[in-house]
Amino acid sequence: MMSLLVVAAIVVAVALGYKTKINIGLFAIAFSYLIGCFGMGLSPSEVIGMWPLKIFFIIFSVCLFYSFATVNGTLEKLAEHLIYRCRSMPQLLPFAVFFTATAISAMGAGYYTVLAFMAPITLLLCERTGMSLIVGGMAANYGALSGANFVSSQSGIIFRGLMVNAGVSENDAFLYAAGIFVSTLVIPLLVIGALVFLTGHGKAMKASVYVVSEPEPLNREQRMTLWLTLAMMVIVLAAPVTQLIFPANATVSFINSKMDIGLVASLFSVIALLLKLGDERKAIASVPWSTLIMICGVGMLISVAIKAGTIGLLASWMGNSIPTIMVPIVFGVVAAFMSLFSSTLGVVTPALFPMVLPIASALGLEPMVLFIAIVVGAQATSISPFSSGGSLILGSCSTEQSRSSLFAQLLFRAAPVGFVAALIFNLFLTFVY
Repeated sequence: MMSLLVVAAIVVAVALGYKTKINIGLFAIAFSYLIGCFGMGLSPSEVIGMWPLKIFFIIFSVCLFYSFATVNGTLEKLAEHLIYRCRSMPQLLPFAVFFTATAISAMGAGYYTVLAFMAPITLLLCERTGMSLIVGGMAANYGALSGANFVSSQSGIIFRGLMVNAGVSENDAFLYAAGIFVSTLVIPLLVIGALVFLTGHGKAMKASVYVVSEPEPLNREQRMTLWLTLAMMVIVLAAPVTQLIFPANATVSFINSKMDIGLVASLFSVIALLLKLGDERKAIASVPWSTLIMICGVGMLISVAIKAGTIGLLASWMGNSIPTIMVPIVFGVVAAFMSLFSSTLGVVTPALFPMVLPIASALGLEPMVLFIAIVVGAQATSISPFSSGGSLILGSCSTEQSRSSLFAQLLFRAAPVGFVAALIFNLFLTFVY
């Protein structure tokens, strides 16, 4: 009975957030208190202790450091330079947009930030070169998603934190997050490649070169921010990668045990402030507080669900009711459907990741396959006009006529293409593993 109540609370929290536009995390905190204290007899301290403090600290610290690159214009200037370098190859522009969005997002800007300044640039490119709006929109959207999934970027860090909370070791979480990144990098490239070279989208582009003036060079603050960002990425990635290569080396193990991306990012934030690379107040204001509240609030409610045995019951039901070969596909479909109405980071992954290890253990599946299936499915429908990604692209249209045209294309062409590609990929993973 209590398990059904918690499931209903999760559904109601998502529905209320979607309907009222109030942060889902706030509803989740309220339900955690009511169900935990009055339904399950937990103390207020126990419910408060379910707040995922480590995930909160890591996301806050990393986003604070990366916000300097956003505040001082480093990422936007870098995007302009990367697009400019590809101005003479019209047919490769979709890939230029994709890799530009991926690179900028991987450097910590995050999905929404990258899409917010890449969408207008991409739609302008579509207008001037004849590039399809569908191809351009998918390139910008899925590039921003893929880069954010990088192991040291915003989404990748969240995935790793959720995996560790679900019982995955730090090293395995790093490997699984890397698998998610590679998967979400490969799928869009295959889809964009097929659209450009097999459907005539590439031939439709104008032969004339896209005329654009050369961007201004990076200033002192932007150059230093870029080098500092690259240095942090190298430091954060070097320790776990070296540990994987030399698992028995005591020195490597010691160094890796002392590395924490949240603490490293905090150190680099202090360095950035001392070097005067950005305004402290603007940097703090740029931290995605609403995302933090949503992820941690839903995390509290999921912890209540785990305490009530809900996750175990759902995992057991899925393990007994669905054929083993279909489990990754079902996970992908469920994640895609949930993503139409809620956040991948704030709702879908916190709700589904805790089920992975019990199901994988019971059915003899590789956990990485299920983690990948969830994220691939959830992000497949992110370009729908009802989702945040699709709405950002629509908001970048210059006229109401183009917005109306793009709405139908995103809903009836781009989103279904992404969903089918995700299904095929998850089916492929199932047979490979």
